Amino acid sequence: MARFSANLGFLWAELPLPDAIRAAARARFDAVECHWPHADPAADPAAIRAALAETGLEMLGLNTLRGNPGENGLSALPGREAEARAEIDRALAFAAGIGCRAVHVMAGFAQGAQAEAAFRDNLDYACRAAAAQGALVLIEPLNHYDAPGYFLNRSDQAAALIAQLGHDNLRLMFDCYHLQVMEGDISRRLQRLLPVIGHVQIASVPDRGPPDHGELDYRHICALLDGLGWDRPLGAEYRPPGPTGDSLGWLAALRAV
Repeated sequence: MARFSANLGFLWAELPLPDAIRAAARARFDAVECHWPHADPAADPAAIRAALAETGLEMLGLNTLRGNPGENGLSALPGREAEARAEIDRALAFAAGIGCRAVHVMAGFAQGAQAEAAFRDNLDYACRAAAAQGALVLIEPLNHYDAPGYFLNRSDQAAALIAQLGHDNLRLMFDCYHLQVMEGDISRRLQRLLPVIGHVQIASVPDRGPPDHGELDYRHICALLDGLGWDRPLGAEYRPPGPTGDSLGWLAALRAV
């Protein structure tokens, strides 16, 4: 039976993070994840940790900060290595403080060989730092409609980086929404890339709404992953069209697959 994680960057985003965690528990999610909780100076790791302990939910991941306004990550930006590594350290420290097991290192808007070299070097740094606290580093291809100019936009590009760097704790964030937009053939990609996948996220395509309509049949995706032995929660990273609670009809339906 499929299990699901509520991405609190989009779901119950109007609530303080501890209250959003409790809302996810009431909705019977199995885990939670978030975007940038450490961007809020008022964020209290102790309160977040307490909400996780109270609900029994695990925090699966968070992202490195995006940088200056208009940026979308720093790790593939040549000349910004010191800033990128400071944000990696900051994200890992916050993750450790709340018991989070993975950090998504955001690449940013960049192209070319120098950007690839910067990204590789910063990922090497991130993986070594994360290994010291038993954490995973995730990289995620983003589509060129939502994030035009983002350095990492294809699954084979991510898989090549993972193979080249050779760190056991470097994994692919397989976002079905982004990869369907960019590449399609999601079933075969999941089968082929499963050994390097660290997390799977879902949303409808093309509107990034709840995973109950659009181009992808998530009943098929859930059954496929179950058959492949995937036993970790799937991240519901979609934009609810109204109150989050009104968008959860898909949850019971996909659990039953």
